[in-house]
Amino acid sequence: MVASAQAPLILITGGGRGVGAATARLAATQGYDVAISFVADESAALAVAADIDAVGRRALAMRADSADPEQVVRLFAAIDRTFGRIDALVNNAAILARQSRLEDLEFERMRRIFAVNAIGPILCAQQAAKRMSYRHGGRGGSVINVSSAAARLGSPGEYIDYAASKGAVETFTTGFAKEVARDGIRVNCVRPGHIYTDMHASGGEPGRVDRVKDSIPLGRGGQPEEVARAILWLASAEASFVTGAFLDVTGGK
Repeated sequence: MVASAQAPLILITGGGRGVGAATARLAATQGYDVAISFVADESAALAVAADIDAVGRRALAMRADSADPEQVVRLFAAIDRTFGRIDALVNNAAILARQSRLEDLEFERMRRIFAVNAIGPILCAQQAAKRMSYRHGGRGGSVINVSSAAARLGSPGEYIDYAASKGAVETFTTGFAKEVARDGIRVNCVRPGHIYTDMHASGGEPGRVDRVKDSIPLGRGGQPEEVARAILWLASAEASFVTGAFLDVTGGK
């Protein structure tokens, strides 16, 4: 498609599964070309890319650990070569470790969770700002950080380190939004609640959402597509006067 060359480009880290994959697929139907990063599951990422191609948009699926600054630089260089632009960044990549009380957490687990969940979004936003910012000759853009209701709730007895890393993402959102507002970049945050994704298996309880759904005011867990719609609204011109905001997609919890 000739028009595809001028389509807006959205980068979704961790776009091979869960909320990231749902956001990638929905973005393509809304007219975006889509770049996704992944770390482990290449076949899942390529399946998402194939779905993007199937609706007539261009796709790039690239292995890149967002906690590694050199891999982040290579990811953005590939986007430059392939698309020549970036209009939106979704900092979605995150990891979760097995449920545990604080006194049993190992240092390496804590370091890795903060590297991926908190430092990774900062590294990616740094590269995006260099391309989006008016001060660097950019056209402006949008950054959406994916936090978690855990940042508010704390996840006691389960994932205190994960919750703390997402709290860092939220503080970063507030500061970065103010820093780049006059540079044409809007920065917002989506805070998903209990969503049906494979991430819960990483925590050792694949059925966690069903266990806790009665604690959700709407009485059910959420679907990845419901989070994706919130993310893409924040990325769109419909949210043109929204920056530094937090949008809960938690079913009221």
